[in-house]
Amino acid sequence: MPALPLDELQLTERDPKTGKLRTLPALCFGFLQHPEIKADRSFVLYRPPPVVRDPALVEEFLERAKFIADDLNWLLALPHDKFWCQVIFDETLQKCLDSYLCYAPRKFDALLDCHPEVNDMQKCLHRSVFLTFLRMSTHKESKDHFITPSVFGEIIYNNFLFDIPKILDLCVLFGKGNGLLLQKMIENIFTQQPSYFSDLDETLPTVLQVFNNILHKCGLQCEGASAEPQKLEEKVNVTPGNMPLQELKDIVLYLCDTCTTLWAFLDVFPLACQTFQKHEFCYRLASFYELAIPELESAIKKRHYEDNSVFADLWRRISHSRKKMIEAFHILINQVCLQPILESSCENIQPFIEEFLQIFTSVLQERRFLRDYDELFPVEDDVSLLQQASSTLDETRTAYILQAVESAWEGVDRKKAQVVKDPTPPAASNGASAIVESTAEDMEELGAAYASEDECAGAAAAPIVKVSGVELDSLISQVKDLLPDLGEGFILACLEEYSYNAEQVINNILEDKLVPYLDKLDRTMQRQLKPDPTPLVTSRYNVFQNDEFDVFSRDSVDVSRIQKGKRREKDTTRSLLNDKRLVAEQKERYSQYSVIVEEIPVQQGEAQLYREDYEDEYDDTYDGNQVGANDADSDDELISRRPFTIPQVLRPKGQEEGQEEEEEDEEEEEEAEKERAKDHFVQDPAVLRERAEARRLAYLARKGHKHDSSAVVGNVKGHGQNRETVQERRKKEANKSTRANHNRRVMADRKRNKGMIPS
Repeated sequence: MPALPLDELQLTERDPKTGKLRTLPALCFGFLQHPEIKADRSFVLYRPPPVVRDPALVEEFLERAKFIADDLNWLLALPHDKFWCQVIFDETLQKCLDSYLCYAPRKFDALLDCHPEVNDMQKCLHRSVFLTFLRMSTHKESKDHFITPSVFGEIIYNNFLFDIPKILDLCVLFGKGNGLLLQKMIENIFTQQPSYFSDLDETLPTVLQVFNNILHKCGLQCEGASAEPQKLEEKVNVTPGNMPLQELKDIVLYLCDTCTTLWAFLDVFPLACQTFQKHEFCYRLASFYELAIPELESAIKKRHYEDNSVFADLWRRISHSRKKMIEAFHILINQVCLQPILESSCENIQPFIEEFLQIFTSVLQERRFLRDYDELFPVEDDVSLLQQASSTLDETRTAYILQAVESAWEGVDRKKAQVVKDPTPPAASNGASAIVESTAEDMEELGAAYASEDECAGAAAAPIVKVSGVELDSLISQVKDLLPDLGEGFILACLEEYSYNAEQVINNILEDKLVPYLDKLDRTMQRQLKPDPTPLVTSRYNVFQNDEFDVFSRDSVDVSRIQKGKRREKDTTRSLLNDKRLVAEQKERYSQYSVIVEEIPVQQGEAQLYREDYEDEYDDTYDGNQVGANDADSDDELISRRPFTIPQVLRPKGQEEGQEEEEEDEEEEEEAEKERAKDHFVQDPAVLRERAEARRLAYLARKGHKHDSSAVVGNVKGHGQNRETVQERRKKEANKSTRANHNRRVMADRKRNKGMIPS
């Protein structure tokens, strides 16, 4: 028998009052509580870990956290039906889970000086809470324990087990290490209960109102932020630069929490991007970024801090917020425009391309946002993807967008805008050296919460480039001309503090508004000359260092191995001829056999020994004698008497006529040779034609061939033609290619061979 779902399951129990058996549904929806099944257990509320190591606070936290962890482990161990009854009807459980989602420390919250036992208990409790929500979002645990999907959607929605704020907190708390499980959880929740999409749609105006509230607190106004007109007597005096420090910290923390939560939700559940874009979230996010981020960064950098850790924490949080806003914008662009283009066919991508172009066209005026977005996610790559996907892309609009991005980078060096790990904040108003001199322990504590995060420094947030050389001397002279009693060292320290702004330095000195550490300096302090840098020769490092030709590391170099120009590997002919080493070797060798005799100078009285010189005159005594020339038995003479002929009796059939033809041809050739032997300067063509015609007629006569052209001519036109004429005309038509003007080359060669044309 197949198992029934939990919503249809009936339980049979004995009534404790009457003792009779009764049947109750496993899930009783008609009552607020199910006393027969729900256990009487009270869950305590969660409190965040203590910031300081107070033994009493630590003990209180450990005790409370242990109670919660034990209760959740007991809940997870319950059977399927009792678990759901406890979850639905126990209000203290929901309050406990809500308190954890609200007060649990986020990953960007630094736990300063936290006790090891507190960390261990926090991790254990974190795991138990996640497993509880995981089981609450699963409608089918096994084949025997499950809930009907439609009923499951009604249970979690009507009993407020999940809502949009809870889902957002789940993403930001558990999305880092449990992304896949959390994604399946949220997808199952939205799939089984589509009403959550409408809730999300109603929640987004509240999210956008958060941005408007931050702008209002900072004295800024976003386009379309408020429908109420501003009163004439109302003056905005509060700015991020002059607001109290605590209020500035609250705004930065609020912004960091909001941006991180939105990014975590979009990263875990990308299907929500379509709902976000219905409210023009991309444009609103870019506008808020352009207005708020530069003002908050400027206020953080210019404010005076008694504790450097406060400044460092604020700067890290604002950098973290910037990066998460840019990444959230990229997720929206990718899910709304780019991903459908990659997955759809060529006929369906035009609406997505148009959406991409409209989004970027609407944010082109936000130069700072464009610059920071292009730094992390180059716009040129996205446009290149569109060009590859569609051949009908509007090149004018894409070129306009790319040109706007390039213009946003004007005046900013792209090399300075890099993504770094845990960037060092820029100099605060009480001196950059104060942060550099902070202890290593403080830096470790500040970076503990950001060890797993990539912080974005950004183009405008990069440290100010130091001025040096002639420009620095000019600034020092400008201040010293008005205040000659000041030393150059003191002026240099002031310039470094106030971003090399000479006017601001002069104004603060005259009004005694210098920062405390500059007031403590000696105003007559001279400028310290920096020591000469290490000489280039001793500090160089390259592949040729300390080799055999390094004149900087050794005194003697083998000059014979140095070649100027191209080295000649092969010897030339002249060098080979001039090389007489082989001759000397052979001469020494043959001298041992007395074969080579050198010329000996002749002395007087010895000349008669050398008078008989060698005579090399040719002997022609017997050149006139013809030996064997008149012999009668020469083969040539026998052959020249009579050529060998085959008797006609022995000739095969068909060879007799051929033999006669060969003889006639030979006779003709002999005649032609005789004619050519005559020394005719120019032969008469008419004579040549007559001879050729005579030879042809003679040849035809020997063959017995009679050419009758009358058959081809036939009778007079109009009197009809006989059969022979028709046949002859047909033969002439078929064979005319061998005569007339169709064999000019052959006939020309024949004329030349016959001597008709002088060669």
